Amino acid sequence: MDNKRDSKSYRIKSIITWLIMFGIIYLFLIRPGKEFSQIVELSYSQFYKTLVENPQDIKSAVKIDSKIKGTFSDGKEFWVNIPEEDPDLIKLLRENISDFKIQPPKTFLVNLLFYMGPVILLILFFWFMGYRGAQGGARIFSFGKSRARLVSGGQAKVTFNDVAGVDEAKEELKEIIEFLKDPKKFQRLGGKIPKGVLLTGPPGTGKTLLAKAVSGEAEVPFFSISGSDFVEMFVGVGAARVRDLFEQAKRYAKTTGRGCIIFIDEIDAVGRQRFAGIGGGHDEREQTLNALLVEMDGFDTEEGIIVMAATNRPDVLDPALLRPGRFDRQIIIDSPDLRGREEILRVHVRNKRVGPDVDLHKIARQTPGFSGADLANLCNEAALLAARRGKDAITMEEMEESIERVMAGPQRRSRIMSDYERKVIAFHESGHALLSLLVPKADPLHKVSIIPRGVGALGYTMQLPLQDRYIMTRSELMAKLTVLLGGRASEELALGERTTGAQNDLEVATEIARKMVCEFGMSEDLGHVSFQKRTGPVFLGRDLVTEKHYSESTAVQIDKEIKLIIEQCYHIAKQKLEENREKLYLLANTLLEREVLDGEEVKKLLGLEENESGENSGT
Repeated sequence: MDNKRDSKSYRIKSIITWLIMFGIIYLFLIRPGKEFSQIVELSYSQFYKTLVENPQDIKSAVKIDSKIKGTFSDGKEFWVNIPEEDPDLIKLLRENISDFKIQPPKTFLVNLLFYMGPVILLILFFWFMGYRGAQGGARIFSFGKSRARLVSGGQAKVTFNDVAGVDEAKEELKEIIEFLKDPKKFQRLGGKIPKGVLLTGPPGTGKTLLAKAVSGEAEVPFFSISGSDFVEMFVGVGAARVRDLFEQAKRYAKTTGRGCIIFIDEIDAVGRQRFAGIGGGHDEREQTLNALLVEMDGFDTEEGIIVMAATNRPDVLDPALLRPGRFDRQIIIDSPDLRGREEILRVHVRNKRVGPDVDLHKIARQTPGFSGADLANLCNEAALLAARRGKDAITMEEMEESIERVMAGPQRRSRIMSDYERKVIAFHESGHALLSLLVPKADPLHKVSIIPRGVGALGYTMQLPLQDRYIMTRSELMAKLTVLLGGRASEELALGERTTGAQNDLEVATEIARKMVCEFGMSEDLGHVSFQKRTGPVFLGRDLVTEKHYSESTAVQIDKEIKLIIEQCYHIAKQKLEENREKLYLLANTLLEREVLDGEEVKKLLGLEENESGENSGT
């Protein structure tokens, strides 16, 4: 209530101040201009002629300094400049105009105020803007002040109980918090407090959430700021903000006597590698980075301040920033595994009404590669779907539907397709589904559908691994390729023609075959050789020019090997579908009738059992 009253009174004061300023502008600038724009200016000769020949036309006149302001008989006003000394004119005015007055001249102070008014007004305006900025904590001229937000214990807390799936990272960060709370436990063995902790990992894996948990758990001052807050168009501002941030941190650390934590989110905005010869330098960012390097481990540093930072582009950070002594610990936060996904799902359904049929372990199995943000979105989508359908709780149906929404987009039942196109899609997806049951070491079938989803998916076949896989054998990759090419093989077998529906399958299959040859050394003829460096997003200052480490003849051989692998898998796919043509037609016709079938229904329909396996997909 007090905050509301203060803000209301502040708004009233601001309105009154602006009204006063507008009044001053009106008095000094607008009104004088208006007055002169409505008065007719006469030349001295015109006025003298009228005064001598037609004095009755002039009703009244007033002499002020070297000007005469008057009114004609018809009501119009006029003014005229006259000489300083003209006794004959004064005599004529006295004799010919009955209402003639002489006003004393303006004093020096009045003239000074009149002419200096606009200047005084500008000074007052800048003073007022500076005063308002000071009231809001962002003084208009204080560019070099840090914009870091101090997180206090009274604010809504996120604790380590709200973070799941990253147990190792939590242990590392808990140790740092414990060091701040009880440094003697570590110092008795000669241990020193780490100066920096860098959280790296793909987007959505929980780096910022971990930092919030640290701020909730730590009983020390916690400053939070984004890397982009340091960067300004003015050179030197970012460096000044870095220095101001560390000054604040040192002040709070001395006050509490227990240290302080600074968290910089998206540090790649300011910590990007300095000028590397291509792409141009950036003086402001480089000066800011230099200031950060000095504050973290320079000539004059103090213990007790820990810098935490988060980024999903550690490859572009400056090496000087990554060395021990600055960021002593680099914690990699990867996408969660099966157990981690289940724990994350439990955290996100904690405040939701969930039905007894919801199996979080099964949902975790269906979401390999999902990040924490994806799983949070999945649970939210399920809650929205259940509410839209008027249910009292989230059921397994909404959870599985939300997985498909997150992966492929919402259903598009309104899309109008011809009977022939539906037939093509049914045979395409039936080819994927049937081969996932026929090919040894293929991933188990979970669901097959011919309902369009999202932008480009006209149908999909979902396969689920029995467990997360980190190593794959050549036979497993060949099985994956065979299932991917099953859609194209089924189209040719049933319809006698190729369609554009296999475009994505061919792209994925070609990429897998290329990695088998160039990266995994799985080619019989080329042997155990890697022909390709691991590549990530291009960093202009370093990765623009890439070097090829093999000859043109080797490149031709690589292309031949890739084509050979694809052709082998396509031949296997077509042969198996030919041998099971009746099952293919039965599955396709059933899909045309029912549109969606889960894995168990397909197995019962075809009388088949699934093969043991490991990962995801075909569309």
